[in-house]
Amino acid sequence: MSSLTAKDLMTVDVVTVPPETPVAVVARLLSQRGLSAVPVQGADGQVMGIVTEADLIRRLAGEEDAPEGWFSALFSDPAQLAERFSRTHGHTASDIMTDHVVSVTEDATAAQIAKLLEAKHIRRVVVLSNGRLRGMVSRSDLLRAIVSPPPADGDLSDDRVRRAVLAAMRREPWADTFYTLVEVRHGVVCFHGFYKTEAVRHGLRVLAEGVPGVKQVVDETRPMPNYLFAAA
Repeated sequence: MSSLTAKDLMTVDVVTVPPETPVAVVARLLSQRGLSAVPVQGADGQVMGIVTEADLIRRLAGEEDAPEGWFSALFSDPAQLAERFSRTHGHTASDIMTDHVVSVTEDATAAQIAKLLEAKHIRRVVVLSNGRLRGMVSRSDLLRAIVSPPPADGDLSDDRVRRAVLAAMRREPWADTFYTLVEVRHGVVCFHGFYKTEAVRHGLRVLAEGVPGVKQVVDETRPMPNYLFAAA
């Protein structure tokens, strides 16, 4: 694991939101996608901040805050109080985001990232290049690096190939990452689960074959049952 870098570990298909995104939309996005955080990206492509589950929970808790009494207010920092109010009552991503984004470069080692996560008590770091988002490395990415065997010379790791296939699937509106599972062993991609149509089944094979590092595609999917098709 020590030789792995952020470039090897990072998730590249990072979901981002613009600063004017309503808080309710951000919360729905995290819930529906199963995400724990989304970077806030400006129109120029620069990362302005990040909205995490903790930011949303802090906002929810802030709705129950009672105003301070006049005596307590005498010893409070008005700037800090104003900032807290904005973050707990804001309506957009830019209002509630954490603007101090902990980041690394693509050549940061797995050990350096692990130490940073522990020191900052955070769950993920963004990977930046000249201020632009390249990916994100989470605690789960580091754990996968521990259990994954080291890649052979010239080969990409199975985990990296799998994430590349999933990223390609998420970019296509017809591909289903919920009912279609992806497994990669020794560069061989195997699809499990269900497919809606033969066209989708064929499209997935073509998609996987175009991902670097894929040596073969095995399709073990089955037609989607009617009860699942109706719910999909």
